[in-house]
Amino acid sequence: MTVSALCHGEGCRSGNAGGRPRRRTAGGGRLCRPCREHLDAGLAELAHLYEECGRVLGGASPGSLRERTTGGALSGLPFNGAAADVRARMVSVLGSWSGLVAQQRGFAPPPRTVADLTAFLLRNADWLAAHPAVGEASEEIARLVRAGRRAAFPDPARTIRLGGCPEPGCPGALALPVRAGKRAAGTSAVGTSAAGTPAGPAIVCDADPRHRWTSEQWSRLSEAMDSGRAPGAAAPAPATERWLTAADIAQLWHTPTGTVYRLASEQRWRRQGRAGRTYYHEGDVRACFERRAAART
Repeated sequence: MTVSALCHGEGCRSGNAGGRPRRRTAGGGRLCRPCREHLDAGLAELAHLYEECGRVLGGASPGSLRERTTGGALSGLPFNGAAADVRARMVSVLGSWSGLVAQQRGFAPPPRTVADLTAFLLRNADWLAAHPAVGEASEEIARLVRAGRRAAFPDPARTIRLGGCPEPGCPGALALPVRAGKRAAGTSAVGTSAAGTPAGPAIVCDADPRHRWTSEQWSRLSEAMDSGRAPGAAAPAPATERWLTAADIAQLWHTPTGTVYRLASEQRWRRQGRAGRTYYHEGDVRACFERRAAART
């Protein structure tokens, strides 16, 4: 098949509509490298979003990081139509694209579960990336991811609890406020202020607001918390374990959630389940992102 030199991916198509030029394709397909990575990350994230939407249907507080302390769904709980609709659309859309791949490649279609469908499409992503319809596929998958995030994490604001404040003698706890769909005023997508100085969401102590750090300082702050001291101080203490959700990791390291899930699988981060959610060991996560940062320098 003839492959265009201009990317057909959702990111380039939407950017072109906004006046940005489309990137050139890579790897013999019809997608540029960023759009191909975005497609793979979206497929990886959909299986997790499907489960998160299921939690919402089961009565869990949308987007909540806290475990429920009462058993069973609350009586009279309103049916979450958005979560049910997006789950149905995930099965339908992923089933359609998997059916196309299976039919044209002579494969047996996968079971119609989101986990099986996304795994099948990821195994055939190279072929799909070279298909004339990949632009429509990338657009539909990106829409599903956005809809799944809205349904699973609709709260306009929540708080990530990060552990005790490392300042000497401070009894407070650190928290990172998260605002869905928007950032603090004056902050860019990469966490710098309009003046060019590091900004990002502030990690603040609930006992003393003067104890604050930006999310960009999290790795150094986390090491200080492990040793029970403030950054720069020298009073070692036993380290404490911290566990973070994929959404927490994406917020702290400014990384797409789909990339977090991919790294968790590739790097074999330690994980544990709580109240139907998956939490990853913060030490493994931090070490992974520090290696990635060192490789870029």
